Amino acid sequence: MIIDLSQEQQSLFEYIEQSSSNVFVTGRAGTGKSTLLSHLTANTEKSFAVCAPTGVAALNVGGVTIHSLFTFPIGLLGEVEIARHLNKRTREILRALDMLVIDEISMVSADLMDGIDRALRIARGRKNEPFGGAQIVMFGDPYQLAPVPPRDPSEKNYIAENYQSLWFFDAHVWRNSELERFELSEIFRQSDDDFKEILNAIRDGSVTQAMLDVLNKAGNRYPPHLDVIRLATINETVNAVNHQRIELIETDPKIFKAVYSDGAAKAFGRALPAETELTLKVGAQVMFIKNDDASNNKTSNGSAIRRWVNGTIGRVVALPKSGLVVVDVDGEQLEVGPATWEKIRYEVEEGFNESTGEAKETLVPVTLAEFKQIPLRLAWAVTIHKSQGQTYDEVQIDMGRGAFSPGQTYVGLSRVRTLGGLYLTRAVLIRDVMVDSDVVRFMSGAQLEATSSEHLPPF
Repeated sequence: MIIDLSQEQQSLFEYIEQSSSNVFVTGRAGTGKSTLLSHLTANTEKSFAVCAPTGVAALNVGGVTIHSLFTFPIGLLGEVEIARHLNKRTREILRALDMLVIDEISMVSADLMDGIDRALRIARGRKNEPFGGAQIVMFGDPYQLAPVPPRDPSEKNYIAENYQSLWFFDAHVWRNSELERFELSEIFRQSDDDFKEILNAIRDGSVTQAMLDVLNKAGNRYPPHLDVIRLATINETVNAVNHQRIELIETDPKIFKAVYSDGAAKAFGRALPAETELTLKVGAQVMFIKNDDASNNKTSNGSAIRRWVNGTIGRVVALPKSGLVVVDVDGEQLEVGPATWEKIRYEVEEGFNESTGEAKETLVPVTLAEFKQIPLRLAWAVTIHKSQGQTYDEVQIDMGRGAFSPGQTYVGLSRVRTLGGLYLTRAVLIRDVMVDSDVVRFMSGAQLEATSSEHLPPF
């Protein structure tokens, strides 16, 4: 599997790299946001840090959580609290930043966005500049994931009194600073124009009953085989399906235990990247949960060649005594060994800029703890939430009692390449299509005019 950038992605990468603009990169499902993020962090010459709002999201992009990077306390962030928690090490790290990359930005609340702004201003000693002069590059799709609302009544009241909404785009920092929005437009996942139109309408809430009729007519059939992956709204359904299916296999199970220290368990917290005990059988349908990092093979132009990526579906064909797992992926048998997930923190390293002849501080990731496990999970069924970012040829959508969060239906349906690969346990109803009105306001351009990456500003 070769990772290449499209012309659209390459142009946007060059713009980010050659400018200091604050950029929000969005796009419909399958437009390659994650690919661009990976390329940016692997190829930028800027001193940067990568962060995300949750532990799982941070691990997926090789970064840290926002709260750990900034040493933020839990709860609302006042300027006094921020200054008090910015220790010497944190200030040094934030001063060394040229660029801060934030993934899953749609899950970042407005007050947390303002907290990031204030912390950078304080740490960098540039209180009159948004984000203390650092470049902020954000990736995400508000139509797919939303911020988690506060539970504390006082925090709810504070947000209601001080912000138009909980979303990051309503943070105060954006009132007095430029935020350029670029929407990736080239969809790699689907090629059927009619299906694309239906998905886009579900994404922004403009779907009609006639469109759903087309969708439901296409999906109203049983899957041709039992191994079509089922995407469900809740964990209970997923666990029940996977348990039932592996019990039907009469071969002996093999248990793979994760290798990690007590210190690692504490460092990872609740965001363990894989199961501590993974039970597999020959014949089990599995999904890779981490990109192939073991292959050093590259094309002539330097692009990475991966045997699998996070989300690849395969079948276990052998469990040799070596401790490896042999997985068949599209007719190719791949030997899979333990993968390592790292919990990192950033440290400042003194460097030298040869072009300017000046000393320069850069950030380097330092490993705090490791977690080793076979990078697989049972995959006859997964939650819609965990399917985010994946692509499948065949999918069975199980809406159960209905969608319960905005974007859930869109995420599920947009995982499949074609209408011909879609199967439904029940019809998709209008009430299943939930879209946040604040997202529609923002994404429709009421605040910002989205810029196509085909029309990037000149340098």
